Amino acid sequence: MAPQTLQSRHEHKLPVVDDDTDQRTERVQRAQWLRAAILGANDGLLSTTSLMLGIGAIRHDRWSMVLSGLAGALAGACSMAVGEFVSVSMQRDIEEATANTMKGEENNIIGKETLPSPYKAAAASALAFLCGSFVPIASAMFAAHNTVRTVVIVVVASLALALFGGVGAQLGGAPIRVSAVRVLVGGWIAMAITYGLLKPFEKEE
Repeated sequence: MAPQTLQSRHEHKLPVVDDDTDQRTERVQRAQWLRAAILGANDGLLSTTSLMLGIGAIRHDRWSMVLSGLAGALAGACSMAVGEFVSVSMQRDIEEATANTMKGEENNIIGKETLPSPYKAAAASALAFLCGSFVPIASAMFAAHNTVRTVVIVVVASLALALFGGVGAQLGGAPIRVSAVRVLVGGWIAMAITYGLLKPFEKEE
C-alpha cells in the first residue's frame, strides 16, 4: 500500500507543476508584448513631438511640421523594429544556449516555451511607435497658425505622455502618479531642448 500511496501523491503533484509552468510562460510572453508596446508608443510620441516642435521653431508653415512628423514616424518605426528584432534575437540565442546546457528534457522544453518571438516583438514595437507618432501629427493638422499649433501639440502630447506613464506604472505595479509625473517632466525637457536649440535658426517668411 505504501508504494501505491507514494505514487499517487506524485501523480497529483505533476499537474500543479504544469500549471505553474504555463502561468509563468504566459506572464513572460505578456510582459514582452507590453514592454515593447509601451516603450514604442512613448518613444514615438516623444520623438515625433520633439521633431515637429523643432521644425516649427524655424518654419511656420503647417505642412513642414506634418511632413517632418511623418518622416520621423516612419524612420523611427523602422529603427524600433530593427532594434527590437536584434535585441530579442540575441536574448533568444542566449536563452537557447543556456537551456541546452541544462540537464533533462523537461528543462529544455520549458526554456524553449518561454522564449520571446523576435518577429512579434519587432512588429509590436513598430506599430506602437506609429500609434504614438500619430498623436502629434493629427494635432498639427487642425491648427493653421503656428503658435496655436505649437501649443496644441504640446498640450495633447503632455496628456498622452501622462497617460502612457500611468498605464505603464499600473501594469508594472509602480506608483502611478510618480511614474506619470516622471514621464511628463522628461518629455517637457526633451521638447524644450529641441525647440530651444533650433529657435535661433528661425527664418522670417
